[in-house]
Amino acid sequence: MPEYLIAFNDEWVPEHTLEQLRAKSTAGMSVIAEMQAAGVFLFTNGGIDASTALCSVVARSGEPVFTDGPYAETKEHLGGFAVVDVADDEAARYWAGRLAVALDWPQEVHRFPDRGRFDGDAAEQG
Repeated sequence: MPEYLIAFNDEWVPEHTLEQLRAKSTAGMSVIAEMQAAGVFLFTNGGIDASTALCSVVARSGEPVFTDGPYAETKEHLGGFAVVDVADDEAARYWAGRLAVALDWPQEVHRFPDRGRFDGDAAEQG
């Protein structure tokens, strides 16, 4: 089955009180529990934003160079995500919709490329 990333950007989420965030967490976790019961859940994390960026890394002369910045110029930062393994786009949209309603903020759905697409045989057929 294909794997999908369901994600939201931190900037899409308005300011919330701690009580509101706890309520959103409870609502989101109930959807995650449903994903687990349906056997489609792989992984999730919702506690990231611009403040959690650890470093940036670039390759120079074949070696990684790590810095505390500058980070890529962007106004948007990943806020949270879930990875699901479902039958098709429709199923991924269903779970994204459930999260969007439970959390009351937008979600974005990405289909991971087929892993076979990157093996040697697929590249030769390409």
